Amino acid sequence: MPQSAIQDSLSPANLRMLQAVAAHGSFAAAARALNLVPSALSYRIRQMEEALDVLLFDRQGRQARPTAAACELLHQSRLLLSEVDRIAHRVQRVATGWEPQFTIVIEDLLNMGTVFELCEAFYALGAPTRLKVRSEVMTGTLETLTSGQADLALGVLIDSGWTDRLIEHRPLGHIDFIYAVAPHHPLAAVETPLTPQDMQPYRAVAVADTVHRSNSRTVGLITGQDVLTVPDMGAKIEAQVRGLGVGYVPVTRVQAHLQSGRLLQKTLAQPGLDTHFDSHYAWHRGKQQQGRALQWWLEQLQSPVTRQALLQGRALEAGLPARQVAE
Repeated sequence: MPQSAIQDSLSPANLRMLQAVAAHGSFAAAARALNLVPSALSYRIRQMEEALDVLLFDRQGRQARPTAAACELLHQSRLLLSEVDRIAHRVQRVATGWEPQFTIVIEDLLNMGTVFELCEAFYALGAPTRLKVRSEVMTGTLETLTSGQADLALGVLIDSGWTDRLIEHRPLGHIDFIYAVAPHHPLAAVETPLTPQDMQPYRAVAVADTVHRSNSRTVGLITGQDVLTVPDMGAKIEAQVRGLGVGYVPVTRVQAHLQSGRLLQKTLAQPGLDTHFDSHYAWHRGKQQQGRALQWWLEQLQSPVTRQALLQGRALEAGLPARQVAE
């Protein structure tokens, strides 16, 4: 089979048909979803099989089960279609200056309310860019950016000496942590500063690092201590309020609990090194790759008021000027 015929058989339209059959489990159901007659869909899949010289589906009655070859092709087709979308986005960005979609990854510690205020100001521009906001924890925030899944990362933890020639980053500020326990927790009754020996018998609450491709980070735990792992800082604070465990929490997120007495701040005999979190914002390096959406967000982050609001949870005091798009 000529190479051109094989390439023609792997067109985006054919690959989407392949995905539809695998997803629906039959040619008839996939044809209905694609608004095709079943015979036309079967013919296109058979053409792919002949071009590749492989069997893609085991046809048993009305069911269509993907073979091992089809499973591999399905995996590769997702990557290929994703790359086609990225090419289209890049072409559109060159033509208009605005990214079709702009993805922001937010460290779980930051104030999402401030992020939404910034989104509101961005929408007032009238730009054609669609925003996508996702949340990650610790190392997962930087990984999302470096893996190409985000255009801008807020609240990134940058280790001393870390460099990446493709990533630019700037300081966002730091978040202070305190060691907090519920008033009915046994450690609340300890009047002296807490030692590691005091804390080790009691369960700690930890937020799971969302990193996938490298080692996860562990912060503020004592060797041998039992751990309750939760998905985000909100869940960690709730668990500590209930007395399920103890640990460090960002002071800006627990002020109300401290004032109401639902949490108590404890003094440590040996203050840990992790009592504050140095935070950064980061993006992909290269002026030629910067669309107008990225430029706008970077301009907002140059403001100390904006950076402080992201870290401390206070609303932006000054309204962000919304420049209309003159296009």
